[in-house]
Amino acid sequence: KTPDAVSQRSSISWFPTSVEEKEQTLSSEEIDKAFCAWTDPGNKAKELSSRAVPILPKKGEKNILITSALPYVNNVPHLGNIVGSVLSADVFARYCRLRNWNTLYICGTDEYGTATETKALELGITPREICDRFNKIHGDIYRWFNISFDHFGRTTTEQQTKISQEIFLELHQNGYLCEEVVEQLYCCHCDRFLADRFVEGTCPFCSYEDARGDQCDLCSKLINPTELKEARCKLCKEHPVLKTSGHLFIDLPKLEPAFVEWFKKKTSGDQWTQTAKVITSSWLRDGLKPRCITRDLKWGTPVPLKNYEDKVFYVWFDAPIGYLSITANYTNDWELWWKQPDLVKLYQFMAKDNVPFHGIVFPMTQLGTHQSYTSVDHLVAIEYLNYEDAKFSKSRGVGVFGNDAQDTGIPADVWRFYLMYQRPENQDTSFCWTDLQLKNNSELLNNLGNFVNRALVFLFSNFGGVIPEINTVEDDKVVIAKISAQLEHYINLMDKVRLRDSIRCILNVSRIGNQYIQFHKPWELVKGSPEQKQRSASIMALCANIACLLASMLHPFMPETSETLRQQLNVPMFQLGSHFAPFLKAGHKMNRPLPLFKKIEQETIDTLKKRFEGKTPMPEKIVNGHKDADVYSENTRASGDTSVNAEELTHQVQVQGNKVRELKAAKADKATIDKEVARLLELKKTAGVCFGPGTAGPLEPKAWGPEKEKVTRR
Repeated sequence: KTPDAVSQRSSISWFPTSVEEKEQTLSSEEIDKAFCAWTDPGNKAKELSSRAVPILPKKGEKNILITSALPYVNNVPHLGNIVGSVLSADVFARYCRLRNWNTLYICGTDEYGTATETKALELGITPREICDRFNKIHGDIYRWFNISFDHFGRTTTEQQTKISQEIFLELHQNGYLCEEVVEQLYCCHCDRFLADRFVEGTCPFCSYEDARGDQCDLCSKLINPTELKEARCKLCKEHPVLKTSGHLFIDLPKLEPAFVEWFKKKTSGDQWTQTAKVITSSWLRDGLKPRCITRDLKWGTPVPLKNYEDKVFYVWFDAPIGYLSITANYTNDWELWWKQPDLVKLYQFMAKDNVPFHGIVFPMTQLGTHQSYTSVDHLVAIEYLNYEDAKFSKSRGVGVFGNDAQDTGIPADVWRFYLMYQRPENQDTSFCWTDLQLKNNSELLNNLGNFVNRALVFLFSNFGGVIPEINTVEDDKVVIAKISAQLEHYINLMDKVRLRDSIRCILNVSRIGNQYIQFHKPWELVKGSPEQKQRSASIMALCANIACLLASMLHPFMPETSETLRQQLNVPMFQLGSHFAPFLKAGHKMNRPLPLFKKIEQETIDTLKKRFEGKTPMPEKIVNGHKDADVYSENTRASGDTSVNAEELTHQVQVQGNKVRELKAAKADKATIDKEVARLLELKKTAGVCFGPGTAGPLEPKAWGPEKEKVTRR
């Protein structure tokens, strides 16, 4: 046959092309190929097999190990945290299982470090009590979001101590550790060296009195604790003294040649996201330096070396090893997953701020052991999800946090769908209430839900819920080909972990189904001649099979909706095959259909938006580093922006600046541009006032590069 364009076949004259649909012209051969696959007796729907426990890698099978960045234990995750790691990893894990691949998904809370110890001291309880409390909070949140961990653990375990110390000693024996004496602040009253978060004082850059030992909240500059003026202990407010302390560093420059070869091999294709590659490459370009891996703390994994017994591992040396120890707490055969790199493919999910530790520090640690460890094959890093063009803030009540979502009355599946629809794969995106409402009402309710409900209700009302025989005509072959093309595209995108774009394929499938029904009007055919009624039955039987495919495609993103749809269709969980195949035989009896989605009303959105917009306190004016609420500028009050948070002001200035540039690029009218320029100048003026005399305004976000050491070398 000649590969005629699909538009040349009269059978598809009804088919309108959707804007969202993958741009593709199907040839006659492609249509016939899809139909051959549909009619192939060997291309039958297969029920998903049950998985043995514990899940272990198997020779001759595709073995997928998935991790999501370990959430830090002393806080509640917000929507950005959730989409950045655990939800994205869960969607991919569910997809892998749907493909019948041997898949293990592990995660857990990261529990050691300064932040936990500080929080415990503030609350007057033990670090263990803090960890127990928040481990449960995290677990409850992830269960509500239907995150399907195969094991969710924690880092404060005997296995963590054992494996971390073994890796450390291997690095030591192989000559990849070096010792340096550093100056640190020591509190005589508390009888302890002070980690950066235990120190407060006056910022050496902007003279803000309440700067922290790691960063100034006013000017956003990174600080060494020893650089603070009038430094004081956060616990007792006494002034600390300088003392020397010996620390251990991992010699990254010594490991760099081996790492560069490893990095080239791992990133030769598209296994790492562009964000991950860019950040890792920038660190290499700027030059690697030895990194301190010990801390003078009590809450952490003890250092198993003479003269260092009073120290613990730095959390970012220790935490990635948590993936191994959590797996070891799941199965004694954990090494089958972590020491068979030729048999296992490792996917690690995270936001961009975690890339340096997963893309450089941990792989170099593994290389330094000279052991054959499974190292990251696919580093899946994304950008940030913001909240209504601002940043999530628990203290200011801005944004939706994990424990809030379940109190909104919006189902977990709708949250999952929207977060993945907005997944910031290549650039920062924003959660927006009105957009959530739009996507729910237009895409879920009016597109996907409408197709499934109208098809199944029609079958139940006119054919008693019994699936009729499918007698295909040319139009049906085109529909089958179109659906097959979307399924192929979906699988290709999911294989590449392009999760956001995969959702569009699902919506395209239901859109094709809606157009198919709308064009053929089966509600009219069913009232006609016996032949017309038979044609109506065949059309709706095909639609029922499309709905069954949708149940499978939806499962990674919306597992509860998928389960509800499968219950209505009265089918088990099917494997997701590479070709669209008949799921439902003639005579199959379905259950009574019910709507899958509900409309979100404007009143609900208005209420929720107000609830989570936060309370903006009247800020304190900073004059020469001193707080003075009385002299707060009228200009700032007039602007309506009453927050002096440096990061927030920086973000507002950047957003407004981008808006001005976009208007100029679009050659908008002068009045519109002038209005937005005035707003930008007002924001900059506000920033200047809040930051005190002599300060130009908020700093640009710090460039990606090696993290500043929190110890000062002699």
